[in-house]
Amino acid sequence: MDILTGVVADLKDELAALRIERAPENGGSRWVVWLAVLILLGAAGAGVWFWAFREQALVVQAAAVQERAASGAAGGGASVLNASGYVTARRRATVSSKVTGKVIEVNVEEGMAVKEGQVLARLDDATPRAMLQLSQAQAESARRAVTESEVRLAEAKLTLKRRLQLVKDSLATQAEVDQAQAEVDSVEARIQAAQQSVEVAQRQIALQQTDLDNMTIRAPFSGVALSKDAQPGEMVSPVSAGGGFTRTGISTIVDMNSLEIEVEVNEAYINRVTPKQRVVAVLDAYPDWSIPAHVITMVPTADRQKATVLVRVGFDGLDPRILPDMGVKVRFLREEGTATAANPSRPLLLVPKTAIRTTGSDTLVFVVRGPQVEQRAIKTGGTDGDLVEVISGLQSGERVVAPVPDTLKDGTAVTVKP
Repeated sequence: MDILTGVVADLKDELAALRIERAPENGGSRWVVWLAVLILLGAAGAGVWFWAFREQALVVQAAAVQERAASGAAGGGASVLNASGYVTARRRATVSSKVTGKVIEVNVEEGMAVKEGQVLARLDDATPRAMLQLSQAQAESARRAVTESEVRLAEAKLTLKRRLQLVKDSLATQAEVDQAQAEVDSVEARIQAAQQSVEVAQRQIALQQTDLDNMTIRAPFSGVALSKDAQPGEMVSPVSAGGGFTRTGISTIVDMNSLEIEVEVNEAYINRVTPKQRVVAVLDAYPDWSIPAHVITMVPTADRQKATVLVRVGFDGLDPRILPDMGVKVRFLREEGTATAANPSRPLLLVPKTAIRTTGSDTLVFVVRGPQVEQRAIKTGGTDGDLVEVISGLQSGERVVAPVPDTLKDGTAVTVKP
């Protein structure tokens, strides 16, 4: 019993040793706890505000304002109008014959350079050659008739002279003299008629010679043959005939020195085009090659259906790479003033077209200013492809939002996409 009592006492002592003594409650410790709670709440609020601001910032893309010299190489200026057209040859001809005939010889191939007057083809000339020989024979016969009449005229004049002498001697009558005079007049009339026949025969020879020459087809000017449209044995004619089996041409020739550009410009923008205006042409086949050119003239009429005006553009210099019927894009450049020491040429400032917003009569851009954007009014000039010239309102190196989101406003918080 005593032993059990001792064990219980030891257990109570050990339990008492394990008891945690509570600190005495006072006002100072409670204030420290509340201060820590407030600090934690403030930090949490700041974090919430930071993350809320980040979610409201609009993610945009930005482009730098580009600076370019206003003059220099081709394409250095801003354009006032862009258009497209085709390379055309001012001198281009499909060479054909003047008469219908059978081709017996063709002396031209595609791509061949030809000279003015060079023989391109020959037609069967048997009939016109025979007609020429007939005319020559008729002319020779007429000339012989004239010679015969001249001999008869000499004889008639001699007879007349004799009878006049006989009349003086009273050996002939006046009637015989009149008869001799009539014979002279008759022969002279026959000679005049024969001479007219000779002239007609000569003109007939010239006509037949022309017909014979028409059997030879020659190049009307120097150039390059683009096509060979007929073969020996085929029929050619200056007009379409024979149910489509008759050729209307031998070859198409182009004068490569007469190449130019034809562009159809919308009549609403034709006021931006002036004679001798500088133009930059870019062939579709050579997109990296800028060709200097100039406006030749505007055709003084408009297409009623298309509402366009045809503009002729000439190359400043020709190149073998420029070929007829090539597609070409042209930029009509803004005329620049002459650069002097007192008035130096102002460099061009360019921004993407997508950076511009038009509101009524105002042209606006949004300039990136740190975490926000600033709405700014600008004045624009011409265009250069996808770029627009800025005359005032921006400086080189500034960044503008491009493209402009519909929800973007002045002072909007943004994050620029890298």
